[in-house]
Amino acid sequence: MAVVGIGGLGAAAALELAERGIDRLGLVDADRVEISNLHRQILHETADVGRPKAEVAAEKLRRLRPSIAVEPSIERLTSPGAAARRLAGYDVVIDATDNAAAKFLLNDVCVDRGQPLVHAGAIGFHGQLFTIVPGRGACLRCLFPEPPSEEEAGSCRDAGILGPLAALIGVLQARAALRVLAGTADVDRLLTFDARTLELREVSLRRSARCPACGPRAAARGAAAAHPQSKET
Repeated sequence: MAVVGIGGLGAAAALELAERGIDRLGLVDADRVEISNLHRQILHETADVGRPKAEVAAEKLRRLRPSIAVEPSIERLTSPGAAARRLAGYDVVIDATDNAAAKFLLNDVCVDRGQPLVHAGAIGFHGQLFTIVPGRGACLRCLFPEPPSEEEAGSCRDAGILGPLAALIGVLQARAALRVLAGTADVDRLLTFDARTLELREVSLRRSARCPACGPRAAARGAAAAHPQSKET
């Protein structure tokens, strides 16, 4: 299992997976712990400020379960090639990043590789998640063909987030990932949560035939790239 982003969502997801008995975890994050993180990132403490989040989380998880294999990576995934190399060998990827560009990159790489991805986001009082199993259900680009602008997307740093909400969504991500491993993943279902009203809603999704990542045209482009036609001379 790979967790990308070891902040509010990722720290909770990684802790839940370790406690549930997952034997191998990859932790990917380029950031260092800041004092402003501590109200929502449950694996980080005041003494960890200034240290890489992935290393801090790995130490805490090994202390919790000495038998677990934790593989921290202090890097930011910014290209499809780098992401594909870093995520190779993991059964499921958990997207716990906090920006649209990273989320769409992970979606595209995982769909291309046929690698299940648990997408989630949380900002303010609102959280959402859904499980992407390539070939079985909708992906992120089925909902949003193009990433939103930075102004439209927002971020936890700019808009804030309720600390317990991040932990809740992270735990739900971990449990969704475990369902993927068990073969009981819920696909084509977007789960949303409003922390002000405690309302949990399910929204049915549908795979888009025009999706630039998982639709028929995308599959045709991938096949053509994998088996280019030779030119007669």
